[in-house]
Amino acid sequence: MEIISTEKAPAAIGPYSQGMRTNELLFTSGQIPIDPSTGEVMEAEITAQAKQSIENVGAVLAAGGSSFEKVVKTTCFLADMKDFAAFNEVYAKYFTTNPARSCAAVKTLPKGVLCEVEVIAER
Repeated sequence: MEIISTEKAPAAIGPYSQGMRTNELLFTSGQIPIDPSTGEVMEAEITAQAKQSIENVGAVLAAGGSSFEKVVKTTCFLADMKDFAAFNEVYAKYFTTNPARSCAAVKTLPKGVLCEVEVIAER
């Protein structure tokens, strides 16, 4: 196994890695909408937060030798399902190969954000 780490995505805020690679699979930790250059949460609007979360996933994918096109499974967490349609609009621009997906509403997310995204991808 190999730990994946990049400065182009937010540093882990707990005892975990941004990603792990094993054989030909890459697993990312959940990425929330933190701007990696400032360490701050993006504005409190679902479209901007979805974009930043997914771009953070993309940075971890790139650091692990993968890309959005090689994602086989995503797990998405929303603070409120009323944001589902707006989240999907952003999501569809990045995950164009339509990987398998789970999406669930959760009571709260770290730092009070509106969404979190994690993926499994091929290398």
